Amino acid sequence: MPDLRQRVAEPGIIIMDGATGTQLQKMGLAVGAAPELWNLENPEAVKKHYLAYIEAGSEAILTNTFGGNRPILEKKRRADQIHELNLAAARLAREAARDAVLVLGSIGPTGLMMAPMGPLTADKAVATFAEQAASLAEGGVDGIHIETMSDLNEAKAAIAGARQATGLPITITMSFDTFGRTMMGVRPEEAVQELWAQDVLAVGVNCGRTLEENLQAVTAMRDTMPDVTLIAKPNAGLPRMEGQTEIVYDVTSEIMAEYALKFAEVGVKLLGACCGSTPDHIKAMKAALTTG
Repeated sequence: MPDLRQRVAEPGIIIMDGATGTQLQKMGLAVGAAPELWNLENPEAVKKHYLAYIEAGSEAILTNTFGGNRPILEKKRRADQIHELNLAAARLAREAARDAVLVLGSIGPTGLMMAPMGPLTADKAVATFAEQAASLAEGGVDGIHIETMSDLNEAKAAIAGARQATGLPITITMSFDTFGRTMMGVRPEEAVQELWAQDVLAVGVNCGRTLEENLQAVTAMRDTMPDVTLIAKPNAGLPRMEGQTEIVYDVTSEIMAEYALKFAEVGVKLLGACCGSTPDHIKAMKAALTTG
């Protein structure tokens, strides 16, 4: 399997993939349905999704497991399938990637508030993330990618859980979508200091509101810690409704390609895209970075 640590140490930007949920919806996944269920119910579609990004030039893909933790799957009454769903996603990604492309196990937030504001204690959070990470590692991922975090305590619990379950390298991103802060009020400067101290492989941003806001957040991280290894997966803008049913993202592949060069100037090492993006966005980003 590819060595994530070695690849990060080598020159050049590692091109990641784009959106998962919005892409699977284009393939027939019902809006509101858990994408993770397709790992078992429609594995060929999930594998086709992985392959589309690989063909577009992605050098690292994320598993279809963003919501594959116990609290979220309990809401879908599928908590008894946590192991199967995560294992299947990782194995499908490994089959698609073979030995040429990195596979990162995607872990998202639980959707619960951390104590004392909510029911999620630190110990329970660590155990929750360890459970998911163990299944992803068994499936053959090259690293664990924790993403879209807004609470620093939950982010740290996710790192601790992943580390408890596996010795794989860990990357982590937070979403700065509320006036330059996360939903829980965390600033990029604070996030990079706290998370880089957890001995992760890369820290950065994902999702968010606009490309410019994501760029500002990752630039603030770079200014705060010049030696940090950065990762960025911004949204293709914010979604809007067109007509009664169609959800549209306005950031074109050309615009995303322009911003890929700006993220490169900040020294982002791992670069992809998030909600609303497509293989066409990734292809354009890679072309811009290759020729620019």
